Amino acid sequence: MTSFTPQLVAHRGYAHRYPENTLLAIQAAVEAGARFVEFDILLSSDQVPVLFHDRDLQRMCGVQGTIHEHTLSQLQALNVAESKTFGDTYAMNRITTLEEMVSYLATVPDVTAFVELKRQGLDAHGIDTFLDKVLPLLKPITKQAVVISYSLEALLATQQRSDYSLGAVFDLWLERNDPLIKQLRPDYLFTDIDDLPASGALTYPDNPDCRLAVYECVDPQRAIEVHQRGVDLVETFQIKEMLQALNDVENKQ
Repeated sequence: MTSFTPQLVAHRGYAHRYPENTLLAIQAAVEAGARFVEFDILLSSDQVPVLFHDRDLQRMCGVQGTIHEHTLSQLQALNVAESKTFGDTYAMNRITTLEEMVSYLATVPDVTAFVELKRQGLDAHGIDTFLDKVLPLLKPITKQAVVISYSLEALLATQQRSDYSLGAVFDLWLERNDPLIKQLRPDYLFTDIDDLPASGALTYPDNPDCRLAVYECVDPQRAIEVHQRGVDLVETFQIKEMLQALNDVENKQ
């Protein structure tokens, strides 16, 4: 029997309550009940994979510059506090390396991790270098990890190098027809919920087994509506609140 409600993905962890893309946020999401988490990867200047989303450090760390302009040692000296949102609550929070995240995820084997290769990092270091640094670190969670990216070229290169499940990310619903996506035949498609057609079934005929995911949603009713039309997974910053709301709906069915 198909669930009335979608499965939820903790988008950058429990980002509503904790600095996003940090071990704190991912752990809190799992503790809240998330069985799918998503986080972003960039490389430091000395090519160490770390969790980070933005093109610069200002919003999360309150300083100028980019991840790829700083060594890991320099990054670890910064506060990843997202202070405009959380004030000084997480002033001692430090950047999370991919190695640290993998070590944690290995302790929760029922959690699937969507690992996004950020396009700005791929541009800064090159696809080959980026994959050389990231893919080996994922080996302890091979069965849990799904490599996702806006860069179809990076996903095709990942497919040639490994057996990881893959997910293509794009902003516009029509982009699912990109010839490279058809060539890739990903296991997941991620797209912007705001660009979905207003009505009708949401399908991907080129690969019926591909699971559809959308970002970003904090409205339980909207999540249910797109799920009933064909969306399997819904990304949300408010994982605890959304899980509770959807659980309440399920209990009323």
